[in-house]
Amino acid sequence: MARIAVIGAGMGALAAAARLAVAGHRVVVYERTDTYGGALRRFERDGFSFDTGPGLLPLPAVYRDLFVKTGKEPLEACVELVQVDPSSRHVFADGTEVSLPNASRAGVVAALDEALGSGTGERWGDFLVRAREAWDRTRRPLLEEPLWPNWQGQVLAEREPYPAAPRKRLLRTRRAGTLAEVADWELGDARLAALLESHAVRHGLDPRTTPASAAVLPYLEHAFGTWYVRGGLRELARAVYERCVARRVEFRFGAEVTRVLEKDGRVSGLELTDGTVAEADVVVAGVAPGTLDRLTEGTVVRGDGEVPPQLPTAGRLTVLLALRGGRPEGTAHRTVVHAPDREAELEALFGAAARDSRPTVTVLRPDDPALVPDPDHEAVVLSAVVPARPDEPFEQYAEHVITAAGRAVPGLRDRLLWHEVRTPADIEDATGAEGGAVPAPALAAAGGRLLHPSNSTRLPGLFAVGGWAHPGGGLAHAGMSGALVAGLIVEGPEFRGSQ
Repeated sequence: MARIAVIGAGMGALAAAARLAVAGHRVVVYERTDTYGGALRRFERDGFSFDTGPGLLPLPAVYRDLFVKTGKEPLEACVELVQVDPSSRHVFADGTEVSLPNASRAGVVAALDEALGSGTGERWGDFLVRAREAWDRTRRPLLEEPLWPNWQGQVLAEREPYPAAPRKRLLRTRRAGTLAEVADWELGDARLAALLESHAVRHGLDPRTTPASAAVLPYLEHAFGTWYVRGGLRELARAVYERCVARRVEFRFGAEVTRVLEKDGRVSGLELTDGTVAEADVVVAGVAPGTLDRLTEGTVVRGDGEVPPQLPTAGRLTVLLALRGGRPEGTAHRTVVHAPDREAELEALFGAAARDSRPTVTVLRPDDPALVPDPDHEAVVLSAVVPARPDEPFEQYAEHVITAAGRAVPGLRDRLLWHEVRTPADIEDATGAEGGAVPAPALAAAGGRLLHPSNSTRLPGLFAVGGWAHPGGGLAHAGMSGALVAGLIVEGPEFRGSQ
């Protein structure tokens, strides 16, 4: 039985802790804040309750597997999962609207044809077929296996897995290399382009430079559906935490780690802010790369040829709305209000444009009595991607977000009782990520620049878990990261992932 110290209580760290405890190890989690869940936090006021982090769950199979492998009670016995249908409603810049059914290709094709015009659905359906091929080519090496030292020679680096349709122009045949080119060359409609590119922008990725392999992002949502956890996504964090406790994982909240200790060339434990030393045979760090560098005090944990840590680029602005009046029957759970000027939005996010451009805004309106004081009120969460700079004047920017949401919620301003703004600074406080950055999921191609560092490090006994390590950000990816780290620790470097 090894002594394992886990730094941080984010979802990837919790997933690893539960699996390691079941394997017979003594696991202690050290969390600098007073609670668990990382970005999965909750804000409560006047009987209203809001998720301040992710509001929807992709790929619930990841957490179903976690609960199967760590106890007798399945995930559905611990939380209530609800499939969201329609998966999303989209309000485009020209005022066109479409609601997309959940996990139904035929339904999506029909909805697009009816709303956007004949042929648009078929083009989107053909795109999904190609996206599925990219998913099939990358699923195992990108998500289900550790990142190996020879990753440069795999599909993960240079070879583009998306089979772009050939485009003939002036006697030359070209294939799309970026997501924006896929949108322009294969979809042939500005609204379909906005639909596709919103999946990249949501993760802080510029579609003009993001490889075509990002086609897997909308495919994942289409193929596996979109899910909500009754009571809010914070309930998922609670369930995973309680599973850890049931497996005898120990938690130390308010315990900030200042240093990872090393002896004879391998990890030997942790040092806390109060000077306490916690001995450990293995350390699992669920922290951002900059934090890990500080904790190792100059020890080189990433060598030449390894994937370098991604630089913080984008954060998330969240606006919580308490509304008078109940949620109208038939309201979509999620509405995406697309920016009126796509290029201006991209320049504001990824270029040098001013921050007063109007963003794409996601509006979440859950049908959940647990979130409101009574049926005559509604709790709504708005979110938009913003640069990862906590010093921005986000209160002013929040007004743009509320105005955009008015296109999805009739009479929004008249119904508004109060609102709260959660900025990248709040994310930085909750997760420790520099600038409040939110990590994107790992993507193949592009020379490997959208991969994340491997879970193992050059310092024996030190492992990295969570959104800033392989396979990247997002709830599902965090759960996968926990499984990979547990496998590497329990089975050793010969571990090759789930079969």
